Amino acid sequence: MLEGIHFSDVTPYLVAILGLLVLWQYYQLQIMAGRILAVDIFDRSGIRMYIYVTPDDDSRCEVCARAHGRIFLPSQVAKNGFSPLDGTCQRSIPCLGVLVGLYGAWLEARAVVERVRAAKKGGFSLSPEDLRALVNGQWEQSISADTDRLGIHMIEAVCYEKINQAVSIAGYRYVISEVKEVRHLLLLVPAYLRLSLLLVRSGATKDAREVIERFERRFPVKKRGPHFPTVEQRTAMKIRKTYLTENQPAPPTSVAV
Repeated sequence: MLEGIHFSDVTPYLVAILGLLVLWQYYQLQIMAGRILAVDIFDRSGIRMYIYVTPDDDSRCEVCARAHGRIFLPSQVAKNGFSPLDGTCQRSIPCLGVLVGLYGAWLEARAVVERVRAAKKGGFSLSPEDLRALVNGQWEQSISADTDRLGIHMIEAVCYEKINQAVSIAGYRYVISEVKEVRHLLLLVPAYLRLSLLLVRSGATKDAREVIERFERRFPVKKRGPHFPTVEQRTAMKIRKTYLTENQPAPPTSVAV
């Protein structure tokens, strides 16, 4: 009954497919563990533009402040030596900035994508008002809602710190709890740093301590990786934890990364 079926003809292909799946899973685990750097940590598939945002802190330097709201194409971000800044950060402890990738299928985002594609030289910047209008658009009804959800929450959290702290706290919490894909890993450290700082400033001592302890578990000191915190960022968290332990007021802006 099975005489006409030749299993040997398809076996090499099945083995090859299985091998690729195993290799891909191993690769993903290595990246998540911080042992290797992904060829493109952002995973540009499904991304049509990048937005650079940096929190509006009093300690933010002029160079980083100018970069807030800049829009770039994936092809620009992929270039060797790419930087969203037009100079070098002027702080001894670098200002915190995040490059967020979006597909942008809703009305406001499509206009931004068309604009950056039409730009002849480099990226351009959106004003704080335009950034808020972008994240307040009907993105949840667009086909890119699932792709853009984490990025939208991150941008919104950064943009609303001085306007509506509750929105920012909720946004950072969402990012921390929902990051699962490799392309979102670089959002984690900024979300932890800003969330803990906002909680300290708002007097939510217990919540702030829990966030810092969760940060320490998520990023063990003995491990390293492209998405892991820098020495300066770890130090900032330690100082913040010390202030909480000693029931001191919020740490000075010099450590508010």
